Amino acid sequence: MNTFRTGAQARPSNTRAQARSSNAGAAARAGRADRTGKARTAGRARVGGSPLLQAAKRSVDVVMATAFFVFFGWAFALVWAGVLLTSGGPAIYMQPRYGKDGRVFRFLKFRTMVPDAEAVLARHLRENDAARQEWEVFQKLEHDPRITRFGAFLRKYSIDEFPQFWNVLVGDMSMVGPRPCMFAQKDLYGRYWEHYCAVRPGITGLWQISGRNEVSYRRRAAMDAEYVATLSVLRDIGIVLKTFAVVAGARGSR
Repeated sequence: MNTFRTGAQARPSNTRAQARSSNAGAAARAGRADRTGKARTAGRARVGGSPLLQAAKRSVDVVMATAFFVFFGWAFALVWAGVLLTSGGPAIYMQPRYGKDGRVFRFLKFRTMVPDAEAVLARHLRENDAARQEWEVFQKLEHDPRITRFGAFLRKYSIDEFPQFWNVLVGDMSMVGPRPCMFAQKDLYGRYWEHYCAVRPGITGLWQISGRNEVSYRRRAAMDAEYVATLSVLRDIGIVLKTFAVVAGARGSR
């Protein structure tokens, strides 16, 4: 009788010990999972640089954008008038684009295309197989039927980008970064989309100094990811300086 009770009492004791062991194992696994999750979160946080680096980059953006309007505001006004005189209004073209953290903002350019540009492009791609293949690879056309004569001049020297200094000043864009992504281009970034969203899109970037429209969109996305992974204010300044040489020679423009 005593032996029976002793055995019966031992089983609950063993069960409690097993439960404590199981709880300890679960707690250890939860701790490891928590540490792994924090490590992954920290890794994601490092994409795009530290808060201090991003603040320094933003300060440089504000200084450069302000300097542009102070010293070249007259050129901005002349181009505005030129667009109005050659193709009517509006002089500024606005389009929704993806910005930092995937937020949508109004992307600004001097208008370089005919008013019904989207319909003209759709018809041209539908009727021209070579143009359609070129568009699928580069998202650009060497002979674009939408572009006006004055617009072609502005594009050749990237003058149509001048309004984006306002995008920089208000915080939608940066001087250097990935080019603003259109809605239809998001899927082309693939696994690099996280890198794109980590920083503000830029007026210039690695793509502009590495061939511009001669570079495929897939290669462009890889360049953007590489830029974000190695973010540096000094590198930004170097890219801006190289951009002047590229634009002056109209290299890779379309």
